Amino acid sequence: MIGKVYLLFAVSLFGGINQINADSPNREINKLEKHFKILYKSNRPPLEKRLFTSTAVEDEIVWVKKKLKNTKLVWMFENCFPNTLETTVHYRIKDGKPDTFVYTGDIHAMWLRDSGAQVWPYIQLINKDPELKKMIEGVIRRQFKCIIIDAYANAFNDGASGDGWTTDVTNMLPDVYERKWEIDSLCYPIRLAYEYWKRTGDSSLFDDEWIQAIIRILQTFHEQQRKNGVGPYHFLRETDRAFDTLSNDGLGSPVNPIGLIASSFRPSDDATTFQFLIPSNFFAVSSLRKAAEILVAVNKRDDLVRECTSLAEEVEMALKQYATYNHPKYGTVYAYEVDGFGNHLLMDDANVPSLLAMPYLGLVDVNEPIYQNTRRFVWSEDNPYFFKGTVGEGIGGPHIGYDMVWPMSIMMKVFTSQNDEEIRTCIKMLLDTEAGTGFIHESFHKDDASKFTRPWFAWQNTLFGELILKLVNEHKEDLLNSIEE
Repeated sequence: MIGKVYLLFAVSLFGGINQINADSPNREINKLEKHFKILYKSNRPPLEKRLFTSTAVEDEIVWVKKKLKNTKLVWMFENCFPNTLETTVHYRIKDGKPDTFVYTGDIHAMWLRDSGAQVWPYIQLINKDPELKKMIEGVIRRQFKCIIIDAYANAFNDGASGDGWTTDVTNMLPDVYERKWEIDSLCYPIRLAYEYWKRTGDSSLFDDEWIQAIIRILQTFHEQQRKNGVGPYHFLRETDRAFDTLSNDGLGSPVNPIGLIASSFRPSDDATTFQFLIPSNFFAVSSLRKAAEILVAVNKRDDLVRECTSLAEEVEMALKQYATYNHPKYGTVYAYEVDGFGNHLLMDDANVPSLLAMPYLGLVDVNEPIYQNTRRFVWSEDNPYFFKGTVGEGIGGPHIGYDMVWPMSIMMKVFTSQNDEEIRTCIKMLLDTEAGTGFIHESFHKDDASKFTRPWFAWQNTLFGELILKLVNEHKEDLLNSIEE
């Protein structure tokens, strides 16, 4: 009865009907039900156009839908969670082994960072679906091949097509789409490979190409400690965007060689101001230790184990000495970037790895006092790239500019939250800013969610699915069901 009363009331709102005939309520209810079906019509591609389908992912969608009562949340979860599989995954067998090329969405190139992050939410399901397992194995193998081709590149073509930023002044190869040096590009593949190994016990992918990739990663990290000069990397682009090129004839701002690793660009693909990017250096420490664990257990390569462990310890020691700043309002916080000369950049960027997201990646403990101080700082107007408006709030960055909030930051706030009201507020904000599309965008304007960037951004979509699945697995469906549509 309550449902019918709600529907009858809704008819007057949505159908433009001022008065309903007492003899025909069922007809009006049916019309309204049809309206809602149209409103929340699935935005998934038709079955025959889906690039990859996983039985385990489909089962998980059905299971989550049974748990949730918020119609819009169910609709968005079903649209978003399989989005990477259905629209970006190009899976095949090459030379008898899985090979998977992953678009980043509306750009038909494979970013090492994005591809590792895009398939990450499915890795928890790989033991339930052999084809999904093979597809993710293919992503990892493809990432190793890319690193061997060029460890300084952030994005690759599907073969030596010569597509991409071919006019950039750097050592471009035809396999490379873009060659912006970012530490995290070498960390995401290790994170994915390690988790795959831990969940499946399958060590077959740690073959000669894995060893070659690790050697290239170590070489690159050592070069970018800048102890023996600036190293071989340089980058210039003719552009009207200052963050799309490097200063000082393509070498970037100077750093003092204190043991940290220089990153010329951020995870946003924007140039760093000070090249010791703190979240990415934390990520390097974690990744080197994971690589060492694999090398001990699988490859018995004591030489590479020692090199990984020694470098991780050196970077960690430098982080303890140089990564923090005594803020007059928040206490000791992590800086976003430093240069080793005593300069600190106090901000955060939405792209992961970020300061906010470090516990999500397992880089620091969420209860660590310095992290908690940092978390309060970055989610405040003392962070120059925090924006708060009438429809939402969150962290953005110079990649899109003023007043543009990245939903990724809102999701990272939830991933690192221990407060149910904070979680509820953030999920509600994500539901309210999808602009009628049923998907998560790269960014939206703080005062007008209809002004958004990138209608097809698979990483953010799949990340939203991962987030909702995590909350359901943590038995927070009551919290999710308490959110009003």
